[in-house]
Amino acid sequence: MKNRTVSRLLYAEMIDMGGLPVRQPFPTQQVEQIDPFLLLHHAEVKVPTHLEPDHAGVGPHPHRGFSPVTFVFKGGVHHRDSRGNDSLIYAGGAQWMNAGMGVIHSERPPHDIHEIGGRQEIIQLWINTPAAHKMDQPAYFPITADEAPTYASEDGKVKGSIFSGEVVGIKGRIPSHTEVNTASFELKKGGRISVKLPESHNALLYLLDGKLTVEGFGLVESLNAVMFKKDGEGITFEALEDTRVLLLSGEPLNEKVVSHGPFVMNTQTEIMEAMRDYQKGKMGILIEE
Repeated sequence: MKNRTVSRLLYAEMIDMGGLPVRQPFPTQQVEQIDPFLLLHHAEVKVPTHLEPDHAGVGPHPHRGFSPVTFVFKGGVHHRDSRGNDSLIYAGGAQWMNAGMGVIHSERPPHDIHEIGGRQEIIQLWINTPAAHKMDQPAYFPITADEAPTYASEDGKVKGSIFSGEVVGIKGRIPSHTEVNTASFELKKGGRISVKLPESHNALLYLLDGKLTVEGFGLVESLNAVMFKKDGEGITFEALEDTRVLLLSGEPLNEKVVSHGPFVMNTQTEIMEAMRDYQKGKMGILIEE
């Protein structure tokens, strides 16, 4: 297999997201998006003990025109939305919401967060939706750690969970309007894996921690996203110490992106319509009991 070469490394700088500290490798001034991926946030927080879990985290807010996807690495997330979905997803799981024409949701720590360590570590990924499907009815797909198809290397040094698309010959269970492959891997020191990827896809790796070598490039340290060129059949990497990574690849949409806060559309007019529809209550109401 001819490996892809690395386009650039994107370090995940710490930013303030409405009072929550999160790391953001993209968008940056250099890279607006890695089509169809619009944004990646990596957060690890200690949930405050003086707050009820239902009052911590992120309160009700709207989305339209893309899929906000949450991968849970520590703790858990309690999702509620204006379509009546209410679910708890713990470490190793993910929740995938196609916001479509509009939905309001909240993301809180689970009620038992302090019994399971009091820490939350998540990655939130925004995946663009093709223009033809931006006004579809919203849909929500939770998947627990037990439900996600898994991979294990023969030497036991690499294990993974596949969420969508197909990675290392294993198909994920989550459907998506955008053709994307998503998987998380845990590599023990010396663990090595080659992943074949569709040659038309944009691809990246994000290191939550650890260190690894990318074949044909060299050392990559934690909290970096590795952007790959579309010049090969896949990627190969080996852990220099215990390392957790998120692997993403996706077919570019090559469509104009106009975004404003929680809305991602194709024109400024559509953004104005989204703001108006939200204010008129057309995205529903979420009252947290």
